[in-house]
Amino acid sequence: MPDLSSHVSQLRNLADALEAQSEATDDPFAPHSDTVDVVNNRHTQRGQLNYAVPDVLQLQRRIRRYHADHGIQHGDIVALALDTWLRAKGYPPDRHPPQAEAPRAQQRST
Repeated sequence: MPDLSSHVSQLRNLADALEAQSEATDDPFAPHSDTVDVVNNRHTQRGQLNYAVPDVLQLQRRIRRYHADHGIQHGDIVALALDTWLRAKGYPPDRHPPQAEAPRAQQRST
């Protein structure tokens, strides 16, 4: 009997990737449940995301207004929107993210 372990591994990886993508819902803008869990977790480590965007789109003003209307923090609005869009385009996050880098204080001391 031929060894199919490499095929099994590939199929598992494909299944994991498909599961990480958003499920079809009535609302195409509904964020993935995993993303909502991450955003709602107070202990989620956060990083800065800085990009120059066209002023004419008034993104900062619109984000401030959405925050005022719904109480969702600015960074969470951006995270939910980008994650939803990237998943829809076929770019879900890694199922098993790489190990976190050592804290910067430890890196400087070595």
